[in-house]
Order: sequence, then C-alpha cells, then structure tokens
Amino acid sequence: MNQPLRVLSIATLFPDAARANFGLFVEKSLRALAAQPGIELTIVAPVGLPPFPLSLHRRYRALRGLPRAEQWNGVTVLRPRFTLIPRYGVRFNPAQIARGVLAAVRDRKFDVVDAQFFYPDGPAAMRVAHALGLPFSAKARGADISHFGHGPATRSQVIEAGARAAGLLAVSEAMRGDMAAIGIDPQKVAVHYTGIDTARFHPGDRAAARAALGMGDAPALLTVGALIARKGQALVIAALPALPGAHYWLAGAGEEEARYRALARELGVETRVHFFGPVANADLPQLYRAADAVVMPSASEGLANAWVEALACGTPIVISDAGGAAELVRSPLAGRIVERTPQAIAEAVQVLLATPPSPADVAASLGGRFDWDRNGRELANHLRRCAGV
Repeated sequence: MNQPLRVLSIATLFPDAARANFGLFVEKSLRALAAQPGIELTIVAPVGLPPFPLSLHRRYRALRGLPRAEQWNGVTVLRPRFTLIPRYGVRFNPAQIARGVLAAVRDRKFDVVDAQFFYPDGPAAMRVAHALGLPFSAKARGADISHFGHGPATRSQVIEAGARAAGLLAVSEAMRGDMAAIGIDPQKVAVHYTGIDTARFHPGDRAAARAALGMGDAPALLTVGALIARKGQALVIAALPALPGAHYWLAGAGEEEARYRALARELGVETRVHFFGPVANADLPQLYRAADAVVMPSASEGLANAWVEALACGTPIVISDAGGAAELVRSPLAGRIVERTPQAIAEAVQVLLATPPSPADVAASLGGRFDWDRNGRELANHLRRCAGV
C-alpha cells in the first residue's frame, strides 16, 4: 500500500472558538483536502499575541485561552503562539511564526509544507520547509499579493517565497497575473478556484427571506465584507441618491462605519442605509437571497468568496474590475462589472432592478466550477507534485 502524503499546512487565517468566521474558506479547503484518499493532514494555525503587558489587553483575552492542540471539525489543529508586534512588526511575523510552528511539530514527520495565505504564511512555510528539508507550496488569495507583495517591509519576502517554492497556487487567473507583475514566475502558478456548499448556498424564496430579516419590500442592495475603505461601500452609499427607493444593507464590521454613517447623513439617505454588523456564516444564505443585487466595488480582490456565494444563491452581483471579476461575470445573467464611480454603480443597479434575471439562471452562471470536492482533489494533486510523489 502506498504511504499517505503527510501534509503540514500553515494557516494564520483559520477559525477558532474566539473567531468562528475567521478564515472559513481556508478551513473548508483544508477539510476537503483531508477528505481525499491518501492524505494525512496536520494544520498549524499560529496565534499572534503581543509582548507582556500588551498581551493582557481585552482584545487578546479570548486568544490567550485557545487550546494549543485540538480536533476542529474532524481535523487536527495545532495553535502555537508567536510574538506579534502590533502595527510595526509585520516584517518579523514570518520568522516568528516559523519558530512557533517548528516548536509545535518537532516530533512529527511530513512530506510537504503548505501555506494557505501568501503572507505571512508563505515566507513562514519557506523557513519551516528549509529547517525540515522539505518542499513547500503557497497560495495567493488577494491582499497577500496586492498589499504585502508591494509593501516595502514585505515585498522581498513575498518574492523570495515565490522563487523558492516547489509550486504555487492562485485563487484566479487574474491573481496569477498579479503575481507575475511583481516578479513571481507565472509558470509555477496553478489557478485553484474556491468551492461552494450548494446544499446551503442555493436560490430560495426572496420574499420569505426578506420577511424573516425584517427588510420590507423596497429594492435591497447588499454588501458582505469588512467595513474598510478598500471594499468601496462609500461608493454604494454615494450611488443611493440616484436610486430612489432602494435600501442598502451592509453586513460586516470595521473601522469605516462611523464615516459611512456620516456620509449617509450628509447625502440625506441615512434612512435607507442599514448596518447589520457581523453576520454568522450560517445566516449568509438567507441574506443573499433577500437582496436584489450584491454590490461590491472593491479596489482589489483575489476572487471574493462573497461573489461566489451571492451567485450560488441566485443574486446577481455588481462589482468592480478587480481580481477575478471577469472570470466570474461571464454573462449579463451574473451581473455587471463597473467602474468604481457612484454613477456607474447606480446605472448597473437600475438595469438589474428593471430586468432582474431569474435566480436559477444566476446560479447556473457558475457552471459547476466551484466545488469543494474538486478544490480538495486539486489541492491534493498539487501537493503531491510539489512533494515529487
């Protein structure tokens, strides 16, 4: 019988008891990998804590109490600590993470190291792989290239990890191009699309979803994601004066909330802008079904999970030409790709509200390309190639 492929996966984005929605798509991909035959997976999800006494701050209290090792939804997860220097220590995180990982796995044997985010996971995996004499892979998802791949404190580590990896992954063809643009060999990069749980994310009764959420009958626009400038929620608020009667619902939390509320008041649309706050993943399908359109004019993305989830629920999307947008919106049934201006957003929404596509046709536009079993199978095959088996 063939020996199993022993995979060490480093994932700084991975859920825990304190952050149930944190890195859910990483978890789903790794669980799909673990379900493949011949895979023996150990996940290391490092926990960053600042030096004492900053570590006593209430924002870190729940993280301090996380177990060092546990079974999480059927997979083995180790959670070593590493020293995190808030704001100023980003360049040091890979080395600190690598130390924590090596200490946690000192008695275990592996065939390949996997990094689920290109920074800091990729350079950390590079150090761990070098120490263990193993090949490694890293996956690019979005900001790990668009931000860390250009930042003066991190760019050189991103490029070095790309050069030394046995193989690389990207969430979209566009992300593969972004990697090439900063000097990473595109021939080493395979496109690895995300998956979607169609048992949960599928079309449903829009009126019933709205009634359950108390959203009323007015046209509903939705954005799912952190309330940060890069996501472009301010542009959607600015489009509302040209969309009389439409209401805008924001699911997420973040530093820009106060500014968004002030902008809505300034434009006289505050009664049509609603803040849900963070929404549990289990509640997202109903939220997508309730919306007439999901509007996400991000400045940068890889291939946003929310885009795929919305389409799977039968809701068209209005998005900017960021990341893999053109790989997803390949038909008017799926929505529109627009310039990042309030006018362009308003015009696209007006068209969708006037002639809404059927939810079944919207969901069918995905064409079966996003499936967790396929995702896990492709990841397993990629890691076998990296390991040379």
